[in-house]
Amino acid sequence: MARISGTDLPKNKRIEVALTYVYGIGTSLAKLILKDAGVNPDTRVFNLTEQEVYKIQDTILTKQVKVEGDLRKEVSQNIKRLMDIGSYRGLRHRKGLPVRGQRTRSNARTRKGPKKTVGAGKKTAAPAAAPAAAKKA
Repeated sequence: MARISGTDLPKNKRIEVALTYVYGIGTSLAKLILKDAGVNPDTRVFNLTEQEVYKIQDTILTKQVKVEGDLRKEVSQNIKRLMDIGSYRGLRHRKGLPVRGQRTRSNARTRKGPKKTVGAGKKTAAPAAAPAAAKKA
């Protein structure tokens, strides 16, 4: 099993598809990386040689592509900055609502989580002045 940028690639997939399992690498970037590394995109991961895996890793480093930990850290810092300066997008992140203008009346369950039913609440009855015990005495 090939391990690139700290991610285990699925061994039965084509390397072109398997590279997209690395956070920060999509299909177009995976094609560019394989072209620069000189690796056939139709090769299955379990058929890769150590040389080819090394070429792919080296290409990712030389292209200075931010992947995995560095990219996750940068994204979280950007979101934290938005929240700190109090921008509209930062407030939406803080409240856990959609950030990019989606409607929230009917959808947005991914951001808002499962529905929480809001009702009128249950009224507690005022205690009666001991109706049965008072009459007998």
